[in-house]
Amino acid sequence: MSIISILLTILLGTNLLLGATVVFLERKSVSSTWAWLMILNFLPIVGFILYIIFGQNLSRRKIFKWDHAVHQRTKETVGRQMLKIVNHDPPFSQPILCDYHGLIYMNLNNDEAPLTLNNKLSIFTSGESKFQSLLQDIRSAKHHIHIEYYIFRGDFLGNELIDTLIQKAEQGVIVRLLVDDEGSRRLPKKLIRRLTHAGGKFHTFFPGRLPLLNLRINYRNHRKLVIVDSSIGYIGGFNVGDEYLGLSKKFGFWRDTHLRIVGEAVNSIQSRFFLDWNQASGEQVPFQSYYSMDDQKKYGEVGIQIVSSGPDQKWEQIKNAFIKMILSAKETIYIQTPYLIPDESLMNAISIASLSHVDVRIMIPNKPDHPFVYWATFSNVGLLLEAGARVYRYQNGFLHAKTIIVDDRIATVGTSNLDFRSFSLNFEVNAFIYHQQTAKQLSQIFKKDIRLSKELTMSDYRNRSFIIKFKESISRLLSPVL
Repeated sequence: MSIISILLTILLGTNLLLGATVVFLERKSVSSTWAWLMILNFLPIVGFILYIIFGQNLSRRKIFKWDHAVHQRTKETVGRQMLKIVNHDPPFSQPILCDYHGLIYMNLNNDEAPLTLNNKLSIFTSGESKFQSLLQDIRSAKHHIHIEYYIFRGDFLGNELIDTLIQKAEQGVIVRLLVDDEGSRRLPKKLIRRLTHAGGKFHTFFPGRLPLLNLRINYRNHRKLVIVDSSIGYIGGFNVGDEYLGLSKKFGFWRDTHLRIVGEAVNSIQSRFFLDWNQASGEQVPFQSYYSMDDQKKYGEVGIQIVSSGPDQKWEQIKNAFIKMILSAKETIYIQTPYLIPDESLMNAISIASLSHVDVRIMIPNKPDHPFVYWATFSNVGLLLEAGARVYRYQNGFLHAKTIIVDDRIATVGTSNLDFRSFSLNFEVNAFIYHQQTAKQLSQIFKKDIRLSKELTMSDYRNRSFIIKFKESISRLLSPVL
């Protein structure tokens, strides 16, 4: 037997062993398992390499470590709130909290996400207004500025933000900047050196340990958070780059949704930041010393839970919360997402709602930023049209918002798309909002966006070209691993 034959036998044997591992040990979803088996079967050598890079399972690993004092306090708060829900005690006897006690309880149980009621928030739908507000808050900072983004570019906006952070660091304000290693791979090192030279701190999430090779490249920190002086928190879909200001010729206006929160929920955002920061930096910064919220002050009446999810968790917390929201709907469900590649459970939930005479409206972009993902989205749209949902393609630029509004009573805004990657592979965070006025405001924004969109009818969908159908078919097969 030749050396080549021996090597091929070894590789094919390894490929077979890996296939068995995918099926019996990794405990992936059925759709993801079949997708990987198909790749391994048709690309036995290349598929093996792709799986090593993209197919790791983090679900058994403890990646994040809590500050003991804060975790103990959070657990006690969560326990008290769960008991109050069971006993129908105040504040869970309030109509809106009573009606959604199952969703609140699930977020408490699965993610230890306390419900905070003393909050007010502002909604941003353009990068210009969001970053104008953010820069103003940063310039007013007195003690600390904590920033976490998936994408941070070294362009005009990135430079302006770094320059502002440098000024605050030179004034003695504590500045911590955390970015995703893959999403921000083009961030110039000279910008970071300027920041660290001024006293700011910088780290990347899941950096590659070997040059040009990162075995954790498939697991990205997709969160976008800012905390200023423990009193102001930002969460939503905008990253840092000129395209988010609408300056990209390719995308034009960038339509996104972001929240500015003042109140008790900022502590939850701060906890999420420190869990990520301590993991990336190797430090153990005590959370408690950064919790300075005045518990006696009245900020507002918006109920908020900050819910996180990631591939290290047993439950897909944000996806499960989406499903719970959707199945609670009695009248309307409005969804905005750049990518619509849900698994069967979420597809079924949306379809069931639509078949139950709930007014389901879904808005997606009219142009792709990732072609395979876009055509996989288009494939799923057809199934939902058949169930009676109405679908709109946003025409006024690129739609990147991640928003769900149910019955004009509750809503969620955050970083999670409605796709496999957000639910199973990325580290995400969403705000779940229990406040009728805020839900109505988001609903009005959705209806305004409809006027800038074109409805996709079943007739339009059925008349799509053969080329589009072919692209959909291939993308749909690959969707569990996109």
